[in-house]
Amino acid sequence: MPIIQSIRRINPLDLNKNVKIGVAFPLDEENMFSGTETIAEQTKSNLLNLLLTYPGERINLPNYGVGLKNLLFEQNISLLDLKLQIQDQINVYIPDITLNDIFTQLSEDKHTLIISLTYTYLLDNSEESIQLNLYN
Repeated sequence: MPIIQSIRRINPLDLNKNVKIGVAFPLDEENMFSGTETIAEQTKSNLLNLLLTYPGERINLPNYGVGLKNLLFEQNISLLDLKLQIQDQINVYIPDITLNDIFTQLSEDKHTLIISLTYTYLLDNSEESIQLNLYN
């Protein structure tokens, strides 16, 4: 019977818990002076930042951002176009993850846009998810 060995790759930055890698979101009293401790946490913060940043808001990166907050007051939202835009932005700006699934849904009263993303972090093949509820 063959023995299957799995190798878990660990980023060297994850080993030292005294070193903070990035800024933790949301910026509130709890997260103001604490940062993200692992590359996976920082990747999740980067993804949240990518989704909520307006295109043209980031200096020297005019195409960066999905701008989900712009969708709050739109009359008609093409969920297929939104999925494609999110996929394209992730492929360009966060190549450390592979997007597995995007679930978008409008509430019955059309005042809430629910976006759920499931992605795989490529360094250790761990699956993560993030959900955003945008209210109008």
